[in-house]
Amino acid sequence: MIKLTRRAALFGATALALSGCSSKFKSYNGPEVTRIVVYKDRRRMYLLHHQEVLREYKIGLGFAPRGHKQFEGDGKTPEGRYFIDRRNPNSSFHLSLGISYPNEADRAFAKSQGKKPGGDIFIHGARESKRDRKGSDWTAGCIWVKNREMENIYAMVRDGTVIDIHP
Repeated sequence: MIKLTRRAALFGATALALSGCSSKFKSYNGPEVTRIVVYKDRRRMYLLHHQEVLREYKIGLGFAPRGHKQFEGDGKTPEGRYFIDRRNPNSSFHLSLGISYPNEADRAFAKSQGKKPGGDIFIHGARESKRDRKGSDWTAGCIWVKNREMENIYAMVRDGTVIDIHP
């Protein structure tokens, strides 16, 4: 069970510095985020420095949140160990960090079923247009957070960071 320590809570409130009050790009000079842990059933995401929780976020998921993503269009958020593999500062979802889904096993399973595994799975903010959001689970399989939170996450997380996504 991951718990937010008092030190981490205090640290999280002070470690992010604005690089311009109206900018979506923030700077971060605190401890390295060494791992991201997501618990889909709790709708929570944690940024960790080794075993210490630096930040906790309430999240939304794909429109079919139960189960591991297997195929393009299934609306599920992947489960398992992946990596942050890219950044998009111009995302239509107010910043985004790419998740390395599909991996070799995901591709092989989808192929064995005669289907495509899908892709373009991200942690991202809200879409600028609210027309397609219905409740908290509205993405095609991504993990979404509030825009202000995404600005912090974007500043804190580096490419190559491990992300473990649990059911």
